[in-house]
Amino acid sequence: MDDVGRQKLWNEYGKTKSPQIREKIIVEYAPLVKVVAGRLSMYLGYNVEYDDLVGYGVFGLIDAIDKYDPAKAVKFETYASLRIRGAILDQIRKMDWIPRTVRQKQRQIDDAIKKIEAATGETASDEMVAKELGISDDEYADWQSQMAVTNVISLDEFNENSTDDGTGGRETIADSSPGPEEVLEEKELKKTLADALELLTEKERKVILLYYYEELTLKEISNILE
Repeated sequence: MDDVGRQKLWNEYGKTKSPQIREKIIVEYAPLVKVVAGRLSMYLGYNVEYDDLVGYGVFGLIDAIDKYDPAKAVKFETYASLRIRGAILDQIRKMDWIPRTVRQKQRQIDDAIKKIEAATGETASDEMVAKELGISDDEYADWQSQMAVTNVISLDEFNENSTDDGTGGRETIADSSPGPEEVLEEKELKKTLADALELLTEKERKVILLYYYEELTLKEISNILE
């Protein structure tokens, strides 16, 4: 369906709120769920089935359709992507899927960094941490990849708790001319987010910035980091 057809569909739904039209909209945008689920699946790996992610994402799509206001200057695809992604991550948090071994590795890394920095007074490099842990640089890079998943979810939780519109702080459906209070809130949010990013390792920060703001796939990010 082209843009004209989609707009017609939205116009009809706005007037009638017909369940049949709503179902057509769901079917029309169902591929978007697969795209978002696919991107997250690359991060979560074997821990969660792709089909399960799609199932969780459908609820986010339905929620987006019910709450979307076509009169606002935000494309539905943008709004829905954030809702879908939020619904998937919400369900993953409820499942508490992060393996115990990953949590243990995170604690080991944290302890190693603290020990190195206390002894040297300097910021611990990846090489120093790997040596302290008694593992190779490649193995430590693999550990960091696993940690990046938990940090992505934690950052998402921070973003969602920082806004009340369910868009996770990346985009909001709002007036195009924000007032002074909104401008101040946005500045404070950016500062808080910047502080949160400072808690991550350099590699984790790079992964998150490339994933969230450059919207690269993990394969593309992997090629950049090599």
